[in-house]
Formats: sequence, structure tokens, C-alpha cells
Amino acid sequence: MLIQLFIFLLDAVCGFLTLALLTRFILQMVKASWRNPLGQFVIAVTDWIVRPARRVIPGLFGWDMASLLLAWLVQALALGLALGLSGTLIAVSPAPTFMVALLAVLAMLKIACYLLLGAVLVSALFSWVNPHAPLADVFNAISRPLLRPFRRWIPDIGGVDLSPLVFILLLQIGLMVLDRLRWVVLSG
Repeated sequence: MLIQLFIFLLDAVCGFLTLALLTRFILQMVKASWRNPLGQFVIAVTDWIVRPARRVIPGLFGWDMASLLLAWLVQALALGLALGLSGTLIAVSPAPTFMVALLAVLAMLKIACYLLLGAVLVSALFSWVNPHAPLADVFNAISRPLLRPFRRWIPDIGGVDLSPLVFILLLQIGLMVLDRLRWVVLSG
């Protein structure tokens, strides 16, 4: 019982930190403004770990690789601890280490999918309720490049943009594939 509680808390804290690091990576990737409450919050939560890591991990093509690699590392450490404490990983050798590294990539991709899903949903809500809200520009900056390919092929119907619905459906399929891959890695 105590180990399950520790694993739950570890997963919650590491999941939150991974989400914040991935948000930082995505906001920098889409060149969103940091002068908003979300940007300031993400910087406050992640600056303590990203700034020192940038001295060692350089950027690549203008991307913040320190944030991305730290998100993966946080997930790898959390999964390694959780699998070790639960008895799933018994020995430290190349095979379990590779398995944890692969599971960390899958977990990070799953968190990124949920982050993008939330950004598209919030962007759609802002477009209906208050398109001039202070955070609307941030969520639009994230969702606009994701929805652009769908908007080319899916016309507005009655003035309603259906591209977020198609994107969300495809993202849900992607999440199912990630869950299946996780199961395959854990069982094989």
C-alpha cells in the first residue's frame, strides 16, 4: 500500500514536471509570446532545471533540446523507480534499461498528445467564447500549425470549423496506438 502511494505521488509530480517541460518546448517551438500567465508559470516552474541544463545541452534548429531531453529524463527516472519498486524490473542490465528508455519516450509522447489535445480544445473554446482573451493568442499559436493541414481539406460548415474535431479524432487514435505500444514493450 505504501509503495503504491509513493508510486502514485511520484507519477503525479513527474507527470506535472514533464508537462511543464513539454509546454516550454512547444511554446518555444511555435515562438509564442512569454508575456502571459501561462508562459510566466511555465518559466517559473521549469527555469531551475532548464537553465543549468542549457549549459550542457545545446539547442537544435532553434528548438529547446534541454527542455525536451529533461522531460524524457524525468519520465525515465520516474518509470525506472516505479517499475523497480513494483518488482517489474528486477535486474539492471541493458535490456531493462532500454525498456525504461523506450517507455519514457512513449510516456512523453502520450503527455504531449494530451497537451496538444488540450491546446486545440481550449483554442476552439476561445474562438467561440472570447477570441480576444489574453491567453487566446498562446493557444492559437500552438493549435494553428496543427490544424492548418486539416483546414486545407475540410471546409467550414455553416461557419463552424470542423478541423479541431478531425484532429482530436486522429489524436485519440494516436493515443490508442501509444497505449498498445506500451503494452507490447511491457509484455515483450
